[in-house]
Amino acid sequence: MILYNLFPLLAGPFGRWNEHFTRAAAMGFNWVYVNPIQQLGASRSLYSIADYFQLNPALVDAANPAPAEEQCRLMTRQGRAAGLRLMTDLVINHSAYDSPLTREHPEWFEREPDGRIANAFCQHGSERVVWTDLAQFDHEHTRDREGLYRYCLGVVEHLIALGFTGFRCDAAYQVPPEFWHRLIREVKGRHPDTCFVAETLGCSIDQTRATARAGFDYVFNSSKWWDLQGWWLIEQYNLIRETAPSISFAESHDTPRLAEEFNGNLEAVKQRYLFSALFSAGVMMPMGFEYGFRKQLHVVHTTPNDWHVNGVDLTPFITRVNAIKQRFPVFREESPVNILPCNNPNILLMWKASAHHKDEALLILNKDPWAHQEFHTDTFRHWVQAGAPLRDVSPEYPMEYIHEPFHYSLRPGQGIVLVTQRS
Repeated sequence: MILYNLFPLLAGPFGRWNEHFTRAAAMGFNWVYVNPIQQLGASRSLYSIADYFQLNPALVDAANPAPAEEQCRLMTRQGRAAGLRLMTDLVINHSAYDSPLTREHPEWFEREPDGRIANAFCQHGSERVVWTDLAQFDHEHTRDREGLYRYCLGVVEHLIALGFTGFRCDAAYQVPPEFWHRLIREVKGRHPDTCFVAETLGCSIDQTRATARAGFDYVFNSSKWWDLQGWWLIEQYNLIRETAPSISFAESHDTPRLAEEFNGNLEAVKQRYLFSALFSAGVMMPMGFEYGFRKQLHVVHTTPNDWHVNGVDLTPFITRVNAIKQRFPVFREESPVNILPCNNPNILLMWKASAHHKDEALLILNKDPWAHQEFHTDTFRHWVQAGAPLRDVSPEYPMEYIHEPFHYSLRPGQGIVLVTQRS
């Protein structure tokens, strides 16, 4: 799963999306993930949905006489014609606080001690973050559990009818696993090729595992926040990888733009995308990343006027990285992974071995995006099991032959990708 995140407020009306589909497919993406497209509540946040069966008017071309749903279906057909599958958000952990559902079905929502409908929240470390524009569904204790379930199933069927075959399930861990198990089983019984991805960021390993075991095809991992040094990411990865494959990302609509974080250092942007793409089975990239955009995506305030191509073009690099991922099975699955000791602490040396194929790989990554770093070894044989020669398939500056002893001065942020096959 190589996901291009098309952010609807940046892309504008559905009729403008085809150019983004064409570019995403040319870069080697096979899925497009679209944030919520439904009618919004008063806060205008994409994740504050007031009506799940109506479309956001901002995404509909008022000059087009075709109905809103037909404009959406034409958009999804164009995506499929470009060779892409389309995924959208499934937001059924909460609704807009001003949604008619809070009046028509008040029994579907959690309550505060004073009887008010509870707001959605998350725990960010020791801080409780509350969204006052969101009303929290009560999947676990509602007296009309079947009614709420049937409503959510209807939302899924409606989105499938619009042309979506995948769902990123927002804050999936806040919905009981038994709910997901039933929903996923029933939907796949009718539509076997449907894909469900759990958004589990910010929850514990046990919560992630329990959610993944409900039948999800993928979960998102936390590699975005790794400092390329500690062991926590590898520990998390190894605890989850046999339960469900995961998706990495270098940035998302919820994070600052990487180009802004690194003050325009494109070597750092390329470094993090290369690592994200090769670390786990899936990878996601938000639109604009390929052009080094620095203004963060915003679920309320982003508009199509924020699309400014300013001379930066990383599409050739991203295309080559995605091609490596597509070509070698070891980069398309949750493989055994280890971080190996290196004589230079500024170099990341990562080993991967496919559990289902013969592939074995080494990633030699310069952690420093500002300066050259030296790497040397007498032999690679004490790091890989294979006896076959190593091949350099790096996206930049590939070597025709790997000499041993090996000495190389890695450019700022540069990654060397070596592959071989076990006999």
